[in-house]
Amino acid sequence: MPELSRTRAEEILKRARDRRVVVLGDVMLDEFIWGDVTRISPEAPVPVVNIKRESMHLGGAANVLANITAIGASGNVIGVVGRDAAAEKVRESLRKGGGQTDDMLIADDKRPTTIKTRIIAHNQMVVRADREHRGAVNGNVEAQVVEAVKRAIAEAHALIISDYDKGVITPRILSEVLPAAYDKMPVLIDPKTRNFDSYRPATLLTPNHYEALRVTNLEEDSDETLSSAARSIRKRLQCDAVLITRGERGMMLLEGENDPVFVKTAAREVFDVTGAGDTVIATLAVALAAGASMTEAAVLANHAAGIVVGKLGTATADAKEIIQSFE
Repeated sequence: MPELSRTRAEEILKRARDRRVVVLGDVMLDEFIWGDVTRISPEAPVPVVNIKRESMHLGGAANVLANITAIGASGNVIGVVGRDAAAEKVRESLRKGGGQTDDMLIADDKRPTTIKTRIIAHNQMVVRADREHRGAVNGNVEAQVVEAVKRAIAEAHALIISDYDKGVITPRILSEVLPAAYDKMPVLIDPKTRNFDSYRPATLLTPNHYEALRVTNLEEDSDETLSSAARSIRKRLQCDAVLITRGERGMMLLEGENDPVFVKTAAREVFDVTGAGDTVIATLAVALAAGASMTEAAVLANHAAGIVVGKLGTATADAKEIIQSFE
């Protein structure tokens, strides 16, 4: 279990205040409907939720940006939205964070803004409903995305690809933006299987353990098998490092030809894992941009994720909370 002192964590987070991170990916809204259940419907054997309140939060790649700014760094998110009310809500929320301009969200007439609606009763999700179009964006939209990313990375210190498999991340976009960024800054990718072989060049990939096993055709979820999976991914993509997130079992980092490093979870209580992966990659990118080593960044990200899973709904961890978690 690698160690990171509170003093060193404070130093990294202080340096992060003047770092800028660009996020490219699937922007969405997370809608939460909160209520309680006291009876079963007479129409079908399903619970009837008595709605008490509703809330909306930035989701997907936009939630990655929310995590970046919560830590204390700055950034932008580039993605695709529809021409609808949900898109305006996304833009309005992003403007409040500062530094985001409307031309970074490309409007596409052929798709809606992705919305994930979760109905929560007694602190448990009852059902999730998704409004989305998962087909790949067209060539004109791809060109606008590439142009926006190249403008943004000119003043950035790290690039994150947040791929939720909603059609915004395409092989063409990756082939143009990754080489442009890789020689200048850390490039981190939260991957999906559809585009897997297009994630190159990259500094760090962050698949979860299910994704890592799936893309390497392995089954046993053990330390040894995941180590083999990480080596296979590194060899396949020629990336610098692979960090596999493992839920309640923490993380495993494989950097270069080194032995894998296992980081135990920092979570004390787990209420909701929604958006935890966003927190991990945001913290990793901010830490690397601030000069942290890969292992230091992994430990810091583990602490941030441990805070977020202890909160209900889409959440973030700020610098003060992360520092306090080292006590």
